[in-house]
Amino acid sequence: MKNLLFSLLVGLLAIQFSFASDGLPSVNLKTIEGKTVDTAKLNNDGKPFIISFFALWCKPCLRELNAINEVYADWQDETGVKLVAISIDDAQNSLKVTPAVNANGWEYEVLLDPNSDFKRAMGVNMIPAIFIVDGNGKIVSSRTGYTDGSEEHLIEEVRKLLDKENK
Repeated sequence: MKNLLFSLLVGLLAIQFSFASDGLPSVNLKTIEGKTVDTAKLNNDGKPFIISFFALWCKPCLRELNAINEVYADWQDETGVKLVAISIDDAQNSLKVTPAVNANGWEYEVLLDPNSDFKRAMGVNMIPAIFIVDGNGKIVSSRTGYTDGSEEHLIEEVRKLLDKENK
C-alpha cells in the first residue's frame, strides 16, 4: 500500500511538474513605467516572443540588445515577434534602466527583476540569457552568452516556429 501511494504521489508530482515546466513561472515584476506584470501571463497575441535577461553592467547583454534593436522593426514587420527584456539590476541600479533604455532607443517591453526572482524561477545562471516562447506560451528554445551575429539565430528560430504553426 505504501509503495502504491508513493508511486501515485511521484506520478502526480511528475504530471504537475511537466505542466508547470511548459509555461512561464508566475512572478510579479514591474515595468519601467511602474505597472505590475505577472510573468506567467506574458504573451504576444498567439505569436512567438523572446525573453532576454540582461543587466546594465553586462557588456555582452548590451551589445546583444543593441544588435537586435538595429533589426527589431524588420523582425516585427516580418514575423510579429516581440522582445521582452528583463533587467536583473539590483534595486539601486534599476533606477538607471529607464535612462539606458531611452538612450539606446530600445522599443522593447522592459521589466525589472531587482531581486532576481524571475531569473531564479527560469533557472538562469548566466547572462545574457535568451528564451524563445511559442505562441502558446511554451518555452521552445534557450541559450546563454552572446557572440556578434548570434541574433540572426533568434529570428531563424522564430521563422521556424511560425512555419510550424502555419502548417
